[in-house]
Amino acid sequence: MYGNFEYTTNLEYRVKALNAQVRAFRSGEKYLKMCSEHRAQLAEKNREIGKLKIELGNANARNATMRKNYQQVIEDMEDEQKKRLAEKDREIESLKARAFKAEGKLDDTLDKLTEKNRELYQALTGLEEEKGKRQKLLAQINRDYENSSIPSSMKQGKKKISNNREKTGKAPGGQPGHKGHLRKKHVPTRLIEIPAPEKYADSPAFRPTGRVIRKQMVDIRLALIVDEYCTPEFRNAVTGQRVHAEFPEGLDDEVNYSGNIKAFAFLLNNRCNVSIMKTADFLSDLTGGALRISTGMICGLSEEFSSKTEMDQKKAFADMLLAPVMNVDFTSARVNGQNMNVVVCATPSSTLYFAREHKGHEGVKGTPLEDYQNISVHDHDMTFYNYGGAHQECIEHPRRYLNASMENEPGLKWNQQMRGLLQEMIHFRKSLDPEDNRDPDQIDEDRVNALEARYDEILDCAREEYEYEPPSKYNMDGFNLYKRLHEYKDCHLLFLHDRRVPYSNNLAERLLRAFKRKQKQVMTFRSFSGLDYWCRSAGTVASLHAQGKNLYESVASIFDAKKPK
Repeated sequence: MYGNFEYTTNLEYRVKALNAQVRAFRSGEKYLKMCSEHRAQLAEKNREIGKLKIELGNANARNATMRKNYQQVIEDMEDEQKKRLAEKDREIESLKARAFKAEGKLDDTLDKLTEKNRELYQALTGLEEEKGKRQKLLAQINRDYENSSIPSSMKQGKKKISNNREKTGKAPGGQPGHKGHLRKKHVPTRLIEIPAPEKYADSPAFRPTGRVIRKQMVDIRLALIVDEYCTPEFRNAVTGQRVHAEFPEGLDDEVNYSGNIKAFAFLLNNRCNVSIMKTADFLSDLTGGALRISTGMICGLSEEFSSKTEMDQKKAFADMLLAPVMNVDFTSARVNGQNMNVVVCATPSSTLYFAREHKGHEGVKGTPLEDYQNISVHDHDMTFYNYGGAHQECIEHPRRYLNASMENEPGLKWNQQMRGLLQEMIHFRKSLDPEDNRDPDQIDEDRVNALEARYDEILDCAREEYEYEPPSKYNMDGFNLYKRLHEYKDCHLLFLHDRRVPYSNNLAERLLRAFKRKQKQVMTFRSFSGLDYWCRSAGTVASLHAQGKNLYESVASIFDAKKPK
């Protein structure tokens, strides 16, 4: 109630005020008052505008002055800056000139330095070339039978093998308590009794002991035995045909020589490598000049012997095809001044030599190796890898090459380690029971695996050493040997897994050494057929020797045998 009353009172006051305003507007007083107030406000505003215009003019004047002064300052600064820039440009031009001059001098210096570096590089390259050549020449000079394939007989001024045994101060010969090795006694062909001296036999001071002292004088005599066969001749009275009794086999000429004489001359000439003329002279001297055979007959003994042993050669050929292991090798020969070749195929009991005009596959044709299917032992001749079922490379060759690597590359470690390992492998193989070659359980596979693991580790060491310091192009032998041992690992270590396989090719090399001694004696064969006859006959002789037979008796019996039909 009270709120409504207050609201009504406010409304009444507002109504009164509005009514007063309405009356003022209606009477015009309010309008006049408002116009007067408006004119007063306009005047006041005009006065303010005038003041502001005056202030604006003053401000514009001040701005113009300030702009003028600012422009003057800017122009002064620009002039000063231009002067400084001109001075800097002059300095820059001077520095450019100096820099250009310095660059010219630097270019000249760099050109001279480049030329000097080029000369230094050429000098260092030449020095490296000379070092490589020197190392290569030293390696060639130091090559001998201990670090290469050069035979000991071919090395001039070969170094002496030092004796590492310590001196004991004892006298040379057998020591006290050592059982002596006496000369072999022979069955006496004549007994010569020496009577006892009278001073011993007739003296009562000496009594016989019952012991007979015996000493032998061994002698040999060559007696010429000539058996002459004779038979009467008959003539047919009608036809004139002349006939006589048949002579025994071998009596084809008026004078014939037995197998003993032929064997003597044949072995003296082909096995002992005595020249044909000296062989004839020696036989003549032995018989006091009674026996003088022609050099032509001695020369033809190889052909006769090879023809009579043709069946033995074929049998040896067939046996080699079935042998579990076969050694093979090539060597050069001279025939009438031209280069030829000799290949040898050998087993412990049989040997065959073959004369060939060429090496390689042409040389292998017609030998047992051509159709061989088992294990072949050789000296890394790449031709041989195309034949046989498995391969064993000769370990002696890498051992010698490792010696050369140790001498020519002393900073490397792998060559010493590999040489020691190969020696250990050979000792391990030699420790196996040679009488038990067929027992596969005898080889310790764990030991073999350990040796092969060390083999791989040493090759890894070689790879790292050659990667760190690449080999010189003048001395690639050690690096090539490392690659060969890595690539043909199985062919180098086959002897560790099979006791039938030898660790070296010494069998074939020893047999070829016999031919080299013959080549040294004859210098050059007169014809290829002569070389072929020697090879065919020498194979049979080597087989007889390997089988433990008496060479002289065996060869003599072959010469006395009937000729094959």
